[in-house]
Amino acid sequence: MILLPAVDIREGKAVRLRQGRFEDETVYADDPLEAARSFVEAGANFLHVVDLDGAREGEPVNLHHVERIATQLEVAVELGGGLRSIASIRRALAAGASRVVMGTAALTDPDLLEEALQAFTSRILVGVDVRDGLVSVAGWTQATQMRGEEAIRRLQGQGATRFAYTNVDRDGMLEGPDLDEVRRVSETVRGRFLYSGGIGSLDDLRALRALRLVNLAGVISGKALYERRFTVREGVEALG
Repeated sequence: MILLPAVDIREGKAVRLRQGRFEDETVYADDPLEAARSFVEAGANFLHVVDLDGAREGEPVNLHHVERIATQLEVAVELGGGLRSIASIRRALAAGASRVVMGTAALTDPDLLEEALQAFTSRILVGVDVRDGLVSVAGWTQATQMRGEEAIRRLQGQGATRFAYTNVDRDGMLEGPDLDEVRRVSETVRGRFLYSGGIGSLDDLRALRALRLVNLAGVISGKALYERRFTVREGVEALG
Protein backbone atom coordinates (compact mmCIF):
# COMPACT_ATOMS: atom_id res chain seq x y z
CA MET A 1 0.00 0.00 0.00
CA ILE A 2 1.11 3.53 -0.71
CA LEU A 3 0.53 6.68 1.32
CA LEU A 4 -0.91 9.64 -0.57
CA PRO A 5 -0.65 12.97 1.27
CA ALA A 6 -3.65 15.17 0.49
CA VAL A 7 -3.37 18.72 -0.81
CA ASP A 8 -6.83 20.29 -0.89
CA ILE A 9 -6.92 23.65 -2.66
CA ARG A 10 -9.44 26.39 -1.96
CA GLU A 11 -9.10 30.03 -2.94
CA GLY A 12 -5.41 29.53 -3.67
CA LYS A 13 -4.53 28.01 -0.31
CA ALA A 14 -3.89 24.49 0.99
CA VAL A 15 -6.71 23.72 3.42
CA ARG A 16 -8.49 20.88 5.18
CA LEU A 17 -12.21 20.64 5.84
CA ARG A 18 -13.84 18.82 8.73
CA GLN A 19 -16.39 16.30 7.48
CA GLY A 20 -16.40 17.95 4.04
CA ARG A 21 -17.96 21.15 5.41
CA PHE A 22 -16.74 24.28 3.65
CA GLU A 23 -17.66 26.43 6.65
CA ASP A 24 -15.31 24.38 8.86
CA GLU A 25 -11.97 24.99 7.19
CA THR A 26 -8.38 25.19 8.41
CA VAL A 27 -5.69 26.83 6.24
CA TYR A 28 -2.38 24.99 6.46
CA ALA A 29 -0.38 26.79 3.75
CA ASP A 30 -0.85 30.00 1.81
CA ASP A 31 0.56 28.30 -1.29
CA PRO A 32 -0.42 24.73 -2.28
CA LEU A 33 2.98 24.29 -3.94
CA GLU A 34 4.72 24.75 -0.60
CA ALA A 35 2.42 22.22 1.07
CA ALA A 36 3.14 19.78 -1.73
CA ARG A 37 6.87 20.49 -1.53
CA SER A 38 6.94 19.71 2.18
CA PHE A 39 5.35 16.31 1.55
CA VAL A 40 7.66 15.48 -1.33
CA GLU A 41 10.76 16.49 0.61
CA ALA A 42 9.53 14.23 3.42
CA GLY A 43 9.38 11.25 1.05
CA ALA A 44 6.02 11.31 -0.77
CA ASN A 45 5.98 9.78 -4.26
CA PHE A 46 2.29 10.43 -4.96
CA LEU A 47 -0.04 13.28 -3.97
CA HIS A 48 -3.82 13.33 -3.82
CA VAL A 49 -4.83 16.85 -4.88
CA VAL A 50 -8.42 18.09 -4.64
CA ASP A 51 -9.68 21.24 -6.32
CA LEU A 52 -12.33 22.19 -3.74
CA ASP A 53 -13.40 25.24 -5.72
CA GLY A 54 -13.82 23.02 -8.77
CA ALA A 55 -15.87 20.51 -6.81
CA ARG A 56 -18.41 23.21 -6.00
CA GLU A 57 -18.29 24.98 -9.37
CA GLY A 58 -18.46 21.81 -11.49
CA GLU A 59 -15.37 22.82 -13.48
CA PRO A 60 -11.67 22.84 -12.47
CA VAL A 61 -10.56 26.16 -11.02
CA ASN A 62 -7.04 25.47 -9.73
CA LEU A 63 -5.29 23.72 -12.61
CA HIS A 64 -2.53 26.33 -12.57
CA HIS A 65 -1.59 25.13 -9.09
CA VAL A 66 -1.65 21.52 -10.29
CA GLU A 67 0.67 22.47 -13.13
CA ARG A 68 3.06 24.22 -10.73
CA ILE A 69 3.17 21.16 -8.47
CA ALA A 70 3.60 18.69 -11.34
CA THR A 71 6.33 20.67 -13.11
CA GLN A 72 8.35 21.91 -10.12
CA LEU A 73 8.32 18.73 -8.02
CA GLU A 74 9.25 15.15 -8.81
CA VAL A 75 5.97 13.60 -7.76
CA ALA A 76 2.95 11.96 -9.38
CA VAL A 77 -0.30 13.87 -8.91
CA GLU A 78 -3.80 12.46 -8.64
CA LEU A 79 -6.45 15.15 -9.10
CA GLY A 80 -10.12 15.33 -8.20
CA GLY A 81 -12.68 18.13 -8.11
CA GLY A 82 -14.95 19.43 -10.86
CA LEU A 83 -14.00 16.91 -13.53
CA ARG A 84 -17.40 16.58 -15.18
CA SER A 85 -16.57 16.61 -18.90
CA ILE A 86 -14.03 15.02 -21.23
CA ALA A 87 -12.64 18.49 -21.91
CA SER A 88 -11.96 19.12 -18.21
CA ILE A 89 -10.33 15.71 -17.82
CA ARG A 90 -8.08 16.44 -20.80
CA ARG A 91 -7.13 19.80 -19.30
CA ALA A 92 -6.31 18.18 -15.96
CA LEU A 93 -4.07 15.58 -17.59
CA ALA A 94 -2.43 18.27 -19.75
CA ALA A 95 -1.73 20.26 -16.57
CA GLY A 96 0.33 17.34 -15.29
CA ALA A 97 -2.05 15.07 -13.40
CA SER A 98 -0.99 11.43 -13.68
CA ARG A 99 -4.55 10.32 -13.09
CA VAL A 100 -7.88 11.90 -12.21
CA VAL A 101 -10.75 11.14 -9.85
CA MET A 102 -14.26 11.42 -11.29
CA GLY A 103 -16.91 11.83 -8.62
CA THR A 104 -20.26 13.45 -9.35
CA ALA A 105 -20.08 12.92 -13.12
CA ALA A 106 -19.30 9.21 -12.80
CA LEU A 107 -22.49 8.72 -10.79
CA THR A 108 -24.79 11.00 -12.76
CA ASP A 109 -23.54 10.65 -16.35
CA PRO A 110 -22.88 7.01 -17.31
CA ASP A 111 -22.12 7.95 -20.92
CA LEU A 112 -19.36 10.30 -19.79
CA LEU A 113 -17.89 7.65 -17.52
CA GLU A 114 -17.87 5.14 -20.37
CA GLU A 115 -16.21 7.64 -22.70
CA ALA A 116 -13.59 8.56 -20.08
CA LEU A 117 -12.75 4.92 -19.34
CA GLN A 118 -12.38 4.18 -23.04
CA ALA A 119 -10.19 7.23 -23.64
CA PHE A 120 -7.99 7.18 -20.54
CA THR A 121 -8.38 3.68 -19.02
CA SER A 122 -6.04 3.33 -16.02
CA ARG A 123 -5.81 7.09 -15.53
CA ILE A 124 -9.42 7.21 -14.29
CA LEU A 125 -10.46 6.58 -10.69
CA VAL A 126 -14.02 6.95 -9.49
CA GLY A 127 -14.55 8.78 -6.22
CA VAL A 128 -17.19 7.39 -3.86
CA ASP A 129 -17.75 9.78 -0.95
CA VAL A 130 -20.10 8.55 1.76
CA ARG A 131 -21.83 10.68 4.41
CA ASP A 132 -24.41 9.29 6.84
CA GLY A 133 -24.13 5.99 5.00
CA LEU A 134 -25.15 7.47 1.63
CA VAL A 135 -23.10 8.65 -1.33
CA SER A 136 -22.65 12.42 -1.43
CA VAL A 137 -21.97 14.44 -4.62
CA ALA A 138 -21.46 18.00 -5.87
CA GLY A 139 -18.69 18.85 -3.43
CA TRP A 140 -20.46 16.95 -0.62
CA THR A 141 -23.44 19.31 -0.84
CA GLN A 142 -25.99 16.81 -2.18
CA ALA A 143 -26.91 13.37 -0.89
CA THR A 144 -28.03 10.49 -3.08
CA GLN A 145 -30.10 7.51 -1.98
CA MET A 146 -27.30 5.02 -2.71
CA ARG A 147 -25.10 3.32 -0.18
CA GLY A 148 -21.40 3.15 -0.98
CA GLU A 149 -21.28 -0.54 -1.83
CA GLU A 150 -24.33 -0.20 -4.06
CA ALA A 151 -22.69 2.67 -5.97
CA ILE A 152 -19.50 0.65 -6.41
CA ARG A 153 -21.40 -2.34 -7.80
CA ARG A 154 -23.24 -0.10 -10.24
CA LEU A 155 -20.06 1.64 -11.36
CA GLN A 156 -18.28 -1.67 -11.83
CA GLY A 157 -21.12 -2.73 -14.09
CA GLN A 158 -20.20 0.29 -16.21
CA GLY A 159 -16.54 -0.73 -16.39
CA ALA A 160 -14.92 1.11 -13.47
CA THR A 161 -12.13 -0.82 -11.74
CA ARG A 162 -10.33 1.82 -9.65
CA PHE A 163 -11.93 3.72 -6.79
CA ALA A 164 -11.15 6.35 -4.17
CA TYR A 165 -13.46 5.76 -1.21
CA THR A 166 -13.94 8.45 1.44
CA ASN A 167 -15.87 8.29 4.69
CA VAL A 168 -16.79 11.98 4.84
CA ASP A 169 -18.14 11.75 8.41
CA ARG A 170 -14.65 10.77 9.60
CA ASP A 171 -12.70 13.02 7.24
CA GLY A 172 -10.61 15.54 9.14
CA MET A 173 -11.66 14.17 12.53
CA LEU A 174 -8.48 12.15 13.29
CA GLU A 175 -10.57 9.52 15.07
CA GLY A 176 -9.53 6.51 13.01
CA PRO A 177 -11.02 4.60 10.08
CA ASP A 178 -14.05 2.33 10.24
CA LEU A 179 -12.31 -1.00 9.69
CA ASP A 180 -15.55 -2.91 9.21
CA GLU A 181 -16.51 -0.46 6.48
CA VAL A 182 -13.14 -0.89 4.80
CA ARG A 183 -13.64 -4.67 4.82
CA ARG A 184 -17.09 -4.29 3.24
CA VAL A 185 -15.73 -2.02 0.55
CA SER A 186 -12.92 -4.49 -0.13
CA GLU A 187 -15.43 -7.32 -0.52
CA THR A 188 -17.33 -5.21 -3.07
CA VAL A 189 -14.45 -3.84 -5.15
CA ARG A 190 -13.29 -6.22 -7.86
CA GLY A 191 -10.40 -3.97 -8.86
CA ARG A 192 -8.44 -1.74 -6.51
CA PHE A 193 -9.28 1.15 -4.20
CA LEU A 194 -7.83 3.90 -2.04
CA TYR A 195 -9.27 4.70 1.37
CA SER A 196 -9.64 8.09 3.03
CA GLY A 197 -11.29 9.24 6.23
CA GLY A 198 -10.27 9.53 9.85
CA ILE A 199 -6.59 8.67 9.68
CA GLY A 200 -5.09 10.12 12.86
CA SER A 201 -2.11 8.00 13.86
CA LEU A 202 0.41 5.41 12.79
CA ASP A 203 -1.70 2.84 14.61
CA ASP A 204 -4.56 3.63 12.20
CA LEU A 205 -2.27 2.90 9.26
CA ARG A 206 -1.00 -0.29 10.87
CA ALA A 207 -4.58 -1.41 11.49
CA LEU A 208 -5.39 -0.95 7.80
CA ARG A 209 -2.28 -2.87 6.81
CA ALA A 210 -3.19 -5.65 9.24
CA LEU A 211 -6.47 -6.21 7.37
CA ARG A 212 -4.34 -7.70 4.56
CA LEU A 213 -6.74 -6.61 1.85
CA VAL A 214 -5.11 -7.32 -1.49
CA ASN A 215 -7.23 -4.74 -3.32
CA LEU A 216 -6.56 -1.85 -0.90
CA ALA A 217 -3.90 -0.05 -2.90
CA GLY A 218 -3.31 3.01 -0.75
CA VAL A 219 -4.39 5.37 1.99
CA ILE A 220 -4.99 9.12 1.68
CA SER A 221 -4.07 11.29 4.67
CA GLY A 222 -4.15 15.04 5.10
CA LYS A 223 -4.80 16.57 8.49
CA ALA A 224 -2.73 14.01 10.42
CA LEU A 225 0.31 14.92 8.32
CA TYR A 226 -0.27 18.66 8.56
CA GLU A 227 -0.61 18.40 12.33
CA ARG A 228 2.48 16.19 12.60
CA ARG A 229 0.74 13.16 14.07
CA PHE A 230 3.30 11.26 11.99
CA THR A 231 5.68 12.02 9.13
CA VAL A 232 5.33 10.93 5.53
CA ARG A 233 8.27 8.57 5.93
CA GLU A 234 6.79 7.04 9.09
CA GLY A 235 3.47 6.60 7.31
CA VAL A 236 5.08 4.91 4.33
CA GLU A 237 6.90 2.52 6.66
CA ALA A 238 3.74 1.75 8.63
CA LEU A 239 1.87 0.78 5.46
CA GLY A 240 4.82 -1.05 3.96
